Amino acid sequence: MKLDLISTLAGTPMEKYLPAGWDMKKFDACCSHPPETITHRQRWWNKDFAPIPIDNEDDIPIMMGHDVAMEIKRTAATKRKLALILPVGAGFYRWLVYFLKSWNVNCKHVYGFTMDDWSDAEGNTYKKNGPKSFQVGMEESFYEPLGKLTVPTSQRYYTTRQQLPRYPWLMNKLLKQGARLVLAYGIGQTCHSAFWEPQLAADYKCEEEWLKQSYRLGMPLHPLTVQMEALHNFSSRITLVPACANTIGPGLFLKAHYAIGVASSTKAMNLWVTLRHQPDPWIPSTYVTTLSGKLYFGKAVAGPLVELAAARTKARRKPRQRSRGARK
Repeated sequence: MKLDLISTLAGTPMEKYLPAGWDMKKFDACCSHPPETITHRQRWWNKDFAPIPIDNEDDIPIMMGHDVAMEIKRTAATKRKLALILPVGAGFYRWLVYFLKSWNVNCKHVYGFTMDDWSDAEGNTYKKNGPKSFQVGMEESFYEPLGKLTVPTSQRYYTTRQQLPRYPWLMNKLLKQGARLVLAYGIGQTCHSAFWEPQLAADYKCEEEWLKQSYRLGMPLHPLTVQMEALHNFSSRITLVPACANTIGPGLFLKAHYAIGVASSTKAMNLWVTLRHQPDPWIPSTYVTTLSGKLYFGKAVAGPLVELAAARTKARRKPRQRSRGARK
């Protein structure tokens, strides 16, 4: 008798908890490949998209910081405007600041767009000086530490009820002026990009309509996202996590000329599904593979994805290899 999620899901609360468009058999198939095959190219990937395995996961923030800094440096050298779609709370900002200050690169040509923020159902966010405001997070981690090299205040945009509806116009204006658009992102627990959640797929008649959506105000977050945020950012105190958010949509983040992403050690399944599942509105992160760019992950994240107890048992049973000088 087989006991797993798929064989026991029917009729349980978990059945309604998961996004309706998720086919867990397909998810399981995506995760069943040998770890060494995770970088094998799929036919729908952008020719310039590459998953990048890293030996030490702690090095990833340094590499992402360097990549974003190089984008800023190159566009400064060519006098080209640069629009950055940025996450809040990412570990790469201190390295981004380090490289820019080391190279003495001025960010006067940069336009920063945060990708999401907590909100109520009407799209009202914390006041800019609120303790959990994403604006405060961006100011403290990126803009303020740069000092005189920083992004001009008038070129910093946040997903507030007032500013987010202007994002499409602002970005299109910059693109018409020849600006380069770069996306920095992480894969979420629901395979979301920004806070664009999988259940939003049900709101649109077809993929083409879904792809056109630029933003949402006061969007209800999926329970998996709320739980993840509670565990990682609120010391597991779920009562502190807002149940809604403002977020950009695929109509904006999929316009990026280049994307730099990361899949953390807790997102192994999400990484495999992102790379192996064809693009699907119910799995927003699958679309990052259609963009030019790179997706960093620790080599260990590739798996194998098996029960931990089973993995430990297998490791204990693995025969020891004799050294060349060992006695027979």
